[in-house]
Amino acid sequence: MSRLQIVIPLYPAVTHLDFTGPHQVLSRLPDTDVLVASMGGADVEAEGLTFTGLADLAKVERCDLLCVPGGFGATDAMLDEAFMDEIRRLGGGARYLTSVCTGSLILAAAGFLTGKRAACHWAWRDLLRPFGAIVDEGRVVRDGDVITGGGVTAGLDFAFVVAAELAGESFAQAIQLGLEYAPSPPFQSGRPELASPEVLAVVKARLSPAVETRVAAAQAAADRLNAVS
Repeated sequence: MSRLQIVIPLYPAVTHLDFTGPHQVLSRLPDTDVLVASMGGADVEAEGLTFTGLADLAKVERCDLLCVPGGFGATDAMLDEAFMDEIRRLGGGARYLTSVCTGSLILAAAGFLTGKRAACHWAWRDLLRPFGAIVDEGRVVRDGDVITGGGVTAGLDFAFVVAAELAGESFAQAIQLGLEYAPSPPFQSGRPELASPEVLAVVKARLSPAVETRVAAAQAAADRLNAVS
């Protein structure tokens, strides 16, 4: 029996927890290889950390599960045709298409989320609409063989859902116990509907400089997709 291959494609300015969280869980699955790759195998800088020793994405022949992380770099990534060609190639042959945070925008730009329910970071989930995706506010959303997680830390919950799908609930629970994943946040402000108006305003202000660029990029990517289809 061949080993299951999971591929996590990286790009500049990816959010590292978007993929390191799921990687920590998925790398513990039996008979599974988790391959982290970038264009040309180049090093990738992610919020002060540099990831090296990466596989060349173009030389990855296939995958069973594609897991696309998000980050502010997703804005440029979904307009990078060379990168998107590899996403379409690998995703087209994958059994499962998955993402964390704004990685769903990349899946959508590749044409994989049309008519599918999908999650995204709360600040950017409406950008899925121009691609024909159905916005879902869930932390982890499944639509057939498409599994998407919400923003950043949702990648852990997402990874356990994927682990249960691939290896069964008992095995996924054993991984959870081994990692002592028993979240008990000190503050109830992890979602916009839970945060105080003051905290929500601060975060929206921090994100506002990226809004115009990201909206324009999403629309351009959607227009490109719609022109092809």
